Amino acid sequence: MQEKIQEYAKRLKLSWIRENFHKLDPKDPQDYLLTLFEKEIEQREERKINLLLKAATLPNASGKPFNWQDIQLGQGLSQQYLLDGEFIDTKENMVFYGGVGAGKTYLSTLIGINAIHKYGKRVKFYTIASLANELLDANEKGTLTKLFKRIEKLDLLILDELGYIPLHKQGAELLFQVISLCYEKRSIIITTNLQFGQWNHVFGDPILTEAVVDRLIHHSHLVLFGGDSNRMKESLALREL
Repeated sequence: MQEKIQEYAKRLKLSWIRENFHKLDPKDPQDYLLTLFEKEIEQREERKINLLLKAATLPNASGKPFNWQDIQLGQGLSQQYLLDGEFIDTKENMVFYGGVGAGKTYLSTLIGINAIHKYGKRVKFYTIASLANELLDANEKGTLTKLFKRIEKLDLLILDELGYIPLHKQGAELLFQVISLCYEKRSIIITTNLQFGQWNHVFGDPILTEAVVDRLIHHSHLVLFGGDSNRMKESLALREL
């Protein structure tokens, strides 16, 4: 009997039931069956979350609550709205602007983690430089269409560190294609230390820059990150110990 149950559970891909059905008390058949299905669903949900987190390639989060002290939220925004990623369902973009170490990457990471854990959203994190390099590599290998299809499946694309490294012409053009691909179909969080008027330093072409900015700021919110570098403050605090 047990062998048959294991065989059928395996064929139905009920891995938790296959491994644990004999450990539960079967006195009440309905409670027994309900528990089996509940545990099977819990395991599947946990596996799904772990796969989404792995695919997202988010930076490590320290687990500390985010410090909102020097953050200026635009009209209609709230801390909970951001952390819950409500803007993802409405296909809105977020532009996080501020100096180095002000918390832009950390907040975008927390939003990505919450979107996965709470709602099972598909998230992907790139630095601008790493995405440009991956696009160039895919273009050279003839796998650009596959990369675009992976991006099309996302709910949230996080592009970090715009402004640190100027892009080569082809990399900038390919990045524009990604932003156009996401336009009004999926949300983007972009972190930058440059004002919009300085983005030409990254993209190297005023017409291309204008097109990028136009697509990003439509249906978007600007979040301003003020204050000193958090990393600098933490470093100074450690020195005082």
